[in-house]
Amino acid sequence: MANPNSTTIKFQSGEQIPVELHKVRIVQKLFLKPIEERMQAIEKAGFNTFLLNTKDIFLDMLTDSGTNAMSDNQVSSMLQADDAYAGSQSFYKMEQALQDVFGKHYVLPVHQGRAAENIISQVFIKKGDVIPMNYHFTTTKEHMELNGGKVLEIYTDEALKIKSDVPFKGNIDIDKLKSVFAEYGKDHVAFVRMEASTNLIGGQPFSMQNLRDVKKIAEENDTMLVLDASLIGENAYFIKKREPEFRDAEIKDILLEMCSYADLVYFSSRKVSSTRGGGIVTNSKDLFLKMRDLLVLFEGFLTYGGMSVREIEAMAVGINETCDDTVISQSPSFIEYAVNSLDAAGVPVITPAGALGCHVDSMGFLPHIPQEAYPAGALAAAMYIISGVRGMERGTISSVRDENCNDILADVELLRLAFPRRVFTLSQTMFVVDRLKWLYKNRELVGGLKWVEEPPLLRFFMGRLTSTTDWPQKLVAKFKEDFGESL
Repeated sequence: MANPNSTTIKFQSGEQIPVELHKVRIVQKLFLKPIEERMQAIEKAGFNTFLLNTKDIFLDMLTDSGTNAMSDNQVSSMLQADDAYAGSQSFYKMEQALQDVFGKHYVLPVHQGRAAENIISQVFIKKGDVIPMNYHFTTTKEHMELNGGKVLEIYTDEALKIKSDVPFKGNIDIDKLKSVFAEYGKDHVAFVRMEASTNLIGGQPFSMQNLRDVKKIAEENDTMLVLDASLIGENAYFIKKREPEFRDAEIKDILLEMCSYADLVYFSSRKVSSTRGGGIVTNSKDLFLKMRDLLVLFEGFLTYGGMSVREIEAMAVGINETCDDTVISQSPSFIEYAVNSLDAAGVPVITPAGALGCHVDSMGFLPHIPQEAYPAGALAAAMYIISGVRGMERGTISSVRDENCNDILADVELLRLAFPRRVFTLSQTMFVVDRLKWLYKNRELVGGLKWVEEPPLLRFFMGRLTSTTDWPQKLVAKFKEDFGESL
């Protein structure tokens, strides 16, 4: 019997199609502007999709952070908020939800995930420490390095392969983890970090067994295991779907077991519960007290943590909804549909499909563009020009320069097309696939980018670039020739 909560349905044709198990009751109007106007918009934005104005965007697939659709229960809960600075009843609802879902007693609310990273890095990292992890995230790495730490990425050999059928490419390599402790000594390992569904290498999950193995080694070395749970719901979904031991398990039980291995769990609520905000949770009173004062200094009081109480109310509902199969599986099922459709057409994408978004291999897509000319950034700009779809560069632009001012080339060059929960329809997904197929057929028209304005820190957010040739104009001309219109 089919899973009644599955969001992917088998049609008479035999094709597996993702179906929305929700009704759309409130809508926002979208605009698909002519290609000439999109060309002007990307030039004004310095070929950086972060700097585009939403009035110029058709489908915003930049991120799932703070862009997931809230449920009717979440929206209605915001009307019950207790507007107290201290001791708000809204906080206690959220605290109870986090205790129920994550299994951790002590709760520290923060305004978003990077605020949690800031506190954790300041409290637990000392100069010269190393932090082994399955892969870094941009803001995580910056916070850790600013506090004197060094990030060690000890992913498996399979992690960076574009095309693969390995189900858990987000695993830590256990032998490499043992080598870290042997080389540096446990006193110089601040903690081990596991990221649920690795953001920068295609939203790839880790297995429960790998998490158990990592916990065992950390425990043997008296070292904390820290879990970045921002996409923990999706990681739990993949464990249920891909790890035979958990095929019949409930998502809630998988989540509780995952968190049970971590000494400290932090998350961005902008991802995990479809609201703004975040938090740090632990069962250790000692760890809680070490972080508590910095929370008051940077975020606000202990019962609001930089969030509005309305967001806190919605977070309490959203955290519980993360345990609902129909909520947590909708985004991965649409991502899988897009990935499989593109892969079947020969478009190079990360497989197997992961969490967060469809990840296009920009070096495979644009092999004629050297990494120094930022193929992922060029592909993001080109995709916007020909479709009005805003994606995000996840490659060398998202990296940094070394001490000699040379680019640190990224391990992979990806165009990420995010699928926020319950936001896009199947026809919109099909539109994205169609435009990417066309762009792949005409990929030789796309050229590189170069910096015009380059901030020294997290340059991908605010930096501006320009095209190295007149390739954008040629791309527009070919698009109009083929489609006979400017949309």
